[in-house]
Amino acid sequence: MHDDRAYLGVESSLTGRRWRGPAPDLARAAEALAQATGHPLPLCAVLARAGVEAPGCDTYLAPKLRDLLPDPRGLRDMEAAAARLLEAVARRERIAIFADYDVDGGASAALLIDWLRQMGRAATLYVPDRIDEGYGPNVPAMTKLGAGHDLILCVDCGTLSHDPIAAAGADVVVLDHHLAGETLPPACAVVNPNRQDEDGTLGHLCAAAVVFLMLVEAGRQLRGTGTAGPDLMAMLDLVALATVADVAPLRGVNRAFVRAGLHVMAERQRPGLVSLADSARLTRAPDAAALGFALGPRINAGGRVGQADLGARLLATRDAAEAQALAARLDALNTERRAIEAVVRDAAMAQAEARGLDAPLVWAAGEGWHPGVVGIVAARLKEATHRPAVVIGLEGDEGKGSGRSVSGVDLGACVQRLAAEGLLLKGGGHRMAAGLTVARDALEPAMERLAELLARQGAGAERAAALPVDGMLMPRGATVALMEALERAGPYGAGAPAPRFAFPALAVRHARRVGEGHLKLELDAGDGGRIAAIAFGAYDGDLGPRLEAHGGARFHLAGRLEINHWQGRTQVELRVDDAAEAE
Repeated sequence: MHDDRAYLGVESSLTGRRWRGPAPDLARAAEALAQATGHPLPLCAVLARAGVEAPGCDTYLAPKLRDLLPDPRGLRDMEAAAARLLEAVARRERIAIFADYDVDGGASAALLIDWLRQMGRAATLYVPDRIDEGYGPNVPAMTKLGAGHDLILCVDCGTLSHDPIAAAGADVVVLDHHLAGETLPPACAVVNPNRQDEDGTLGHLCAAAVVFLMLVEAGRQLRGTGTAGPDLMAMLDLVALATVADVAPLRGVNRAFVRAGLHVMAERQRPGLVSLADSARLTRAPDAAALGFALGPRINAGGRVGQADLGARLLATRDAAEAQALAARLDALNTERRAIEAVVRDAAMAQAEARGLDAPLVWAAGEGWHPGVVGIVAARLKEATHRPAVVIGLEGDEGKGSGRSVSGVDLGACVQRLAAEGLLLKGGGHRMAAGLTVARDALEPAMERLAELLARQGAGAERAAALPVDGMLMPRGATVALMEALERAGPYGAGAPAPRFAFPALAVRHARRVGEGHLKLELDAGDGGRIAAIAFGAYDGDLGPRLEAHGGARFHLAGRLEINHWQGRTQVELRVDDAAEAE
């Protein structure tokens, strides 16, 4: 919740945004927390925003997974799913895993492959081709898998796949999180917190988290027979990766999953993640941001523009040489993906601007746009406009697209409704992301109807040009100790954005352009306090030129704090999001 008044009086910044500070009740709550706990006020601002009260501060800052892990049996069909898996292991049945081609699907598959390997069993991995087969199980693939296997585990897909599952001719267990319809497919078990007969309490889990809970339940059933199962804590790196990459909100057990998983990842025990981190040139243990922006896109690259199963194979392998080869291949594909994305992004943005960026839905469609990048481009449009966005690649009589939503607007439900109304050939997803297939001649009416449904949820009602700020800070207060305290309130990501602070009336002492359009700064408060800063992409607009040619003016700056390790030195650096001239 934010104050409607312009923070520091910034009505229109150098990027054209209006700054919004925390609402008065949140500011008061932060001050009360600081007085009650002795924690620094900037940390308390983050805690207040998360709804933390004084008695719960210590627990929030040091969450224990065992205290937050839900009982797997709280999800329908969970006992049956775990029992069927254990039965397949005991009878040495032939097992196949049908996985989605994104990070969540790959991590879900790797969890199962890793667990089965430790149980002395192998599994066949099948990941559909994004272009040739599209999302989820299809009849030919399931028929073929069913002919050679006794059990098929569908992960991160399958909830809406009635015909393919019926055609399998083998037992099927679905472990998914996408929105379900009124009826479920004919599977042995459909474990999905977003089934219509679930209460939604665990609806924020990604598919890998659902798989993990199923393995917890399997471990419980094994212990009932006096048998010890694999160490599940060592698999939390995969759950953390999937949670962040699938933009699941970092609250409750998701936050605990990611914190615990990052600790596992820091031990560098999984060859695939080690090789991937090395190919991404990460110089220290990954944090949540690295999962989302460095590792996740590389894993996704195989499903987008290359071979769909590369990501899952990388995450599952225990062979270091194979991991290095797969990571190198994915790194190269990611470079190719970025080039394709840039072309589509520019065309989509131009089209969306011509259509208008103030509607409840921002959308674009283009001939031959690569299906592997439309989701990323939709995310870029969403970020630029703070509105739900859909981007569609047209080919022949159809268009295949992907959408991304903003907080508080359930895109998946709207897309699913469009499919039920017959305006889409196919569509589904979850709150923040959705996929769809639309007939070319139905494109315009489908998008009009989608915009109408999104508007009912408030999409487009909030001014896009708004920059939320959590509080004010001076350079002297931006210390390593403060950063360590703020990190305890993390990890940050979807549903828990990293804190952004405003630094008032700073003088620019040094400014120089670096790299491709970035700006390095040294900022001075005039009281002896200074802070280094960097503004990425500053020359895409007025921010870089104005700060570089400052002419002695003072500026309010807003951004996020980071720890910069360079040549043995550790210092706090401001990553500038915006600036405004101080009057």
